[in-house]
Amino acid sequence: MKTNAQEKLLEGLIIIIFALFPLFITFPYRSYIYLSWEGAYRLSEGQIPFRDFGLPLGGMYWVVPAIFFKIFGSQIITLVKVQAFINILSGFAVRSILKNLSVFPTVRIAGVFLYCISFSFQNFWPWYNHTVIVYAFIAVAFVLKFIFNQEGKRRYIFLMLGSLFTYFSFFTKQDGGGLIFLVCCSLLLYYCWLERRWLFLVLYIGGVSLFVGVTVVVLNKYNFSYWFNYGQLPHNARISFSDLANDLLGDSIWLKFYLLSILFLLVAKLRDRTWKDLIKDKNYMLSLLLTLGILCMAAILQVTSYVPRIGNMFFHTFAFVFILQQLISLLNINIKKGFLITFLIGGIALWWSQLPWKYVERLFIEKKNEGITALSPSGENLVGMHNFILREKDEDAVQGNWVSSDLYSLRKIKVPKPTLDGVKRLINSDIVKNGENLKVLNMSELTFLAQEIPYSLEKDPALPLWHHLGVGMFNDQLRIYEERIRNNYYDLVLFEYVTSYNNLFPFAIRDALKAYYQQVDTFDAPRSGNRPGDIEVYIKKQ
Repeated sequence: MKTNAQEKLLEGLIIIIFALFPLFITFPYRSYIYLSWEGAYRLSEGQIPFRDFGLPLGGMYWVVPAIFFKIFGSQIITLVKVQAFINILSGFAVRSILKNLSVFPTVRIAGVFLYCISFSFQNFWPWYNHTVIVYAFIAVAFVLKFIFNQEGKRRYIFLMLGSLFTYFSFFTKQDGGGLIFLVCCSLLLYYCWLERRWLFLVLYIGGVSLFVGVTVVVLNKYNFSYWFNYGQLPHNARISFSDLANDLLGDSIWLKFYLLSILFLLVAKLRDRTWKDLIKDKNYMLSLLLTLGILCMAAILQVTSYVPRIGNMFFHTFAFVFILQQLISLLNINIKKGFLITFLIGGIALWWSQLPWKYVERLFIEKKNEGITALSPSGENLVGMHNFILREKDEDAVQGNWVSSDLYSLRKIKVPKPTLDGVKRLINSDIVKNGENLKVLNMSELTFLAQEIPYSLEKDPALPLWHHLGVGMFNDQLRIYEERIRNNYYDLVLFEYVTSYNNLFPFAIRDALKAYYQQVDTFDAPRSGNRPGDIEVYIKKQ
């Protein structure tokens, strides 16, 4: 087998193994995954964003999950399969970017491994703050494919695909899509300056504008301009220069380290080259522009897309690869030595061992005296790193005590036993068994009940998919729901009461339910850790 084929096979194996590993695990129910499930379910049932429901994002986030629901069924575990597919696309997109930038094969393999272990492997479940990055990197891969491909008119297909995936990214999440648009524009701006041909940049911007424009024209009659968050009231723009400064100067240690290292290597490179020569080095300049763009993107996204906190970890790969590539050139290291790739992969695995170690620790290492008082054999009080803070032990919050279910939608998913018991009481209740065409308001994380009961999801462009007040719905929608509750519009209402979150489900809805409906049951929400919640079941007053 040729060396190139071996390298390609190794990269492919790294990407696929990391992506498919989660498919062999039984998962506890994940908080917030209810939003991913319901959006995918709605699209798979033929509903269209903005026409049938409102949301502050674009609908592209749910397209792949909806397709998988059609193929594999509307199960929560299907979302893990979705993420495996997305992670494979993501890994090969990054490989394509590094290959087009002529990164040394050994460094490229190390970069792919770093990307998988530091970013992809930390995302077992689909989430819009991750999917937007995947579409973004696919867009960059196509733009670079256009820049480095000189095969006549066929190369323009890559440029249009770059525009298309930029549009996909923007209509998944506005901040990430907008930032990758600027990154791609900077790459094309440099290339157009180098080639003295500005048509390329015009075509890219025109392509993105066309895709966005057609979508806005089609959807605008469904109140698109109200729902889609471009910083207008009642939305919160989420951009604050004080927050950016606070995160950058008060934290962001790795971002600042990488930036200083890149600047240092730039100065070192200028020892034997002039600015004029360096700026004409296409490979170097495109690598530099992309790396700096990714670092800026990560610095902004940690403020505008702050959930999860690891959502911007993709920057490590590009900074690491750029720095390592420059160091190898500067120090004239022999990268053909076989042990180098082993050393790099071993070093990266040790560097990022915290995630795989969590699973090893959970399975094989018992944490004694976790959060409780304990005595030594001599009767002395024990104080250590595991119990210097005491907490009440909640058996249901410990995921090891969760149970499997025979419900179709929960296959291979564990939930707290009180949650499962409550769900089964609901499914077997008189109102569900005897009711026909039930009108259900489900303001809880149990959105999968639309599959189990089932009931018809509301289709109304004035009502949201997402019930987080101030994020996915606003006071206008709150008033609609309150009026419906006062008029006993719904036969059955599920409300999740989470006191530790700022209106994750609007507190005012609960107040209205207490006044106009009858509460018939309550049970634990499928949440772990220190932010528990209760599922409250309401019916019309008898």
